[in-house]
Amino acid sequence: MRIFTAALATETNTFSPICVDRRAFEASLYAPPGMHPETPTLCTAPITVGRRIAAEKGWEVIEGTATWADPAGLVNRRTYEELRDEILEQLRAAMPVDAVVLGLHGAMVADGYEDTEGDFLSRVREIVGPDILVCAELDPHSHLTVKRRAAADFFVYFKEFPHTDFVDRAEDLWRIAVDTLEGRVKPVMSVFDCRMIDVFPTSRDPMRSFVDKIMAMEKSDADILSISVIHGFMAGDVPEMGTKLLVVTDNKPGKGSAIARDLGLELFSKRGTFIMPQIDEKQAVSEAMAAASGPVVIADLWDNPGGGTAGDATVILQELLDCGATDTAIGTIWDPMAVQICMAAGEGAEIPLRFGAKSAPGTGNPIDGLVKIIRLVPNAEMRFGESFAPFGDAAHIQLDGIDIILNSTRAQSFDPSLFSAMGIDPGTKKILVIKSTNHFYASFSKIASQILYCSAGTPYPNNPARTPYRRARKDIWPMVADPFAEERKDA
Repeated sequence: MRIFTAALATETNTFSPICVDRRAFEASLYAPPGMHPETPTLCTAPITVGRRIAAEKGWEVIEGTATWADPAGLVNRRTYEELRDEILEQLRAAMPVDAVVLGLHGAMVADGYEDTEGDFLSRVREIVGPDILVCAELDPHSHLTVKRRAAADFFVYFKEFPHTDFVDRAEDLWRIAVDTLEGRVKPVMSVFDCRMIDVFPTSRDPMRSFVDKIMAMEKSDADILSISVIHGFMAGDVPEMGTKLLVVTDNKPGKGSAIARDLGLELFSKRGTFIMPQIDEKQAVSEAMAAASGPVVIADLWDNPGGGTAGDATVILQELLDCGATDTAIGTIWDPMAVQICMAAGEGAEIPLRFGAKSAPGTGNPIDGLVKIIRLVPNAEMRFGESFAPFGDAAHIQLDGIDIILNSTRAQSFDPSLFSAMGIDPGTKKILVIKSTNHFYASFSKIASQILYCSAGTPYPNNPARTPYRRARKDIWPMVADPFAEERKDA
C-alpha cells in the first residue's frame, strides 16, 4: 500500500483582529515532507502514528507538508492557497496512492474561503478520483459542512476537551483506514444536526458521562466504527456553524442515522448545562486571596489564544494590582513589543514599561509601571501532553510583587511548565492566572488547590444569543429557544 499523509490546520476566530499569514504557520509548525518531528502536534498526529503503522505493515507512507498556525483571525488568502497547493502538488507527485490520510482542524476560514477544509478535501478528491480512500482527523471545535462530507470517506474527531486524546484518535483513524484498505469494513458517515451551539468540557459532567457512553458504545457494537461530537466553534461566523453528531458505521447508514439522532437529541436536552460556572474578576481575585492554601488557579477563560484571541487582556491583572495581591504569577500576557524592549534591556534591569491590552476593546487597559526583568528566554516552550507548544521569545518580569510572563508567540496556558520554563516554581505560588478555557485542566488540576473560571472583559464572542453574526445560521439554540418545536408539533 502507498498512503499519502499531510496536515494543514488552524482555528479561525472570525471576530479576532489578528490575521494569519505564512509567518504565523512557520512560527507554530512548518515541516516540509519528511521533516515532521517524532512528537505530534495537535493536528498532525496522523503523520506520526502513520509512520509507525506503515512500518509495522510494510506499507509506504509518502509524507507531504505538515503545517499548523495557532488560532487567530482570518487567514490570508495567498497564504492558504500557497499551502494548499503545495500539498496538492505533493499528492499529484505521489500518485498513484491507495489512500490519503490527513490532519486537519475544521474551523479554518481564509479570505475568500468560508469552508477551507471543504475546498481542500474537494481538490484532494479531484486528484485521487472517486474510489481512493480519503479520511482525516479533526478538532471538534469546528464546522462539519456538506461539502467536506461529500469529499471524504470518513472523519474521526477528538473526543476530549481538553484535547488529551489527539494521538488516541489518530490511532482510531488509522485502524479504520487499515480495516478499509484490507477489505474488512466499509465506513459510512451518518450525521445529525443538533441545532445548537454550546461549550462541552469533558472534564466535568454531563459531558464526561456522555463521552464515556459513546466510547462504550464503540466497544460493544461491531457495526459502530466511530462516534464523534462536533462541538462547533461559536467564534466562527460561517453558514454551517453548530453542533453535530457523527456516527461512522460499517456500511449501516440507517442504523448510524438512528444512533446519531438519539445521541444528538440527548445532547440537545442538556443544552446550557455543560459549561463551567463562571465568576467575574472581582469575585475571582477575592476568593483566591482568601483561600487557605495555594496554588489557586484563575483561568481567564475567554481571553484564550486557543480560541483566537490575542491573550493580552489585563483585566484580572489590574484587579490583582488594585487589591495588593502578592505571591502571584501571571502566564501569559502577549506583547511582542514589550518583550523586545525587555530583551534589549537585559536580565536584572529595572525599566518603565507599558504592556498588554493593545489588541482590541474589552481587554482592559495597558499596564504602566517600573518593572524588574528577572529572566529572558528565547524561543520558549511548554509541554502539551506528548508534544511541546512554543510561546516565543519571553520575558519574566516583576511588578509590585507579581510575577508576569510576557510572550511574543500567542499560546494558551497548557501546562505548569509554562512557568518553570521562565524560572517560576508554580507549586509555590498562592495564585496562578492562566489564559485557557479548558485545555489547561489536565495538567494544572494536578497542582491546583482550587480552580476558578473567570469571565473577565469581552475579548471573545462567548454568548451566541448576543453575538453579531452576519453569516452564521440563526435557527439554532440559544438564538432560538427550541429549534425542534415545529418538528414536534408536526409529529
